[in-house]
Amino acid sequence: MDTTAPASPSPAPEPVAPSAVATVVVSDAVTKVDALQTLSVLTGARIVGERTASPRVPLADGAWAEIEIPKFGEAPPLAIDVHAADEAIARAQARAVIALLRDGAGWSVHGMFPDA
Repeated sequence: MDTTAPASPSPAPEPVAPSAVATVVVSDAVTKVDALQTLSVLTGARIVGERTASPRVPLADGAWAEIEIPKFGEAPPLAIDVHAADEAIARAQARAVIALLRDGAGWSVHGMFPDA
């Protein structure tokens, strides 16, 4: 009889540390789960680390998006942090996320970076 405990889901591997982040703010009332699922559907990419503390959606050019929820006492907008190896890629992918969420989901979104 095998007495080994069933394997628990392994945590998602951590992506390479980014050197740049571009933030997209969602003004609509959206949960973190809904935002991840919507972004996943619109990009056609699977959520990585879905049942971990740091789920993310891979984007083009090695970038990825993580959802930040407001902390206790902060205003309700949801933030989507787009991480990438350099600033140009992070901003380009954040602009793509903005367009996807505006056009594909009808959300009110804006970038928190120059030329957003």
